[in-house]
Amino acid sequence: MTVKANESEKLFYSIGEVADIFGEETSLIRFWTNHFKDILNPKRNKKGNRLFAQQDIETLRLIHFLVRKQGMKLDGAYKRIIENREGTVKNMEAIEILKSIKQQLLEIKKTI
Repeated sequence: MTVKANESEKLFYSIGEVADIFGEETSLIRFWTNHFKDILNPKRNKKGNRLFAQQDIETLRLIHFLVRKQGMKLDGAYKRIIENREGTVKNMEAIEILKSIKQQLLEIKKTI
């Protein structure tokens, strides 16, 4: 997964900001961080608070897709990411594009 740096993007996000991005509780983000510690390792500030880089957020987006949208168990999601991260990312992106197209078609159908 290629993440393009943008001048308007922040370098690091707090756990609260990340939870808001995904519409989840901070406790779930903390749990996923602990469960997926081999592939998800946010930095910590002097107080010990987690600071997530854009790459961490992309990994969390993949975890969120597999667990919440596809209904996978945590161990299955972990295995899928380790074994075929690139293929999983492509699959996630394709599904998101198809859902967007479906939404557009439904909007067009309403106007007819």
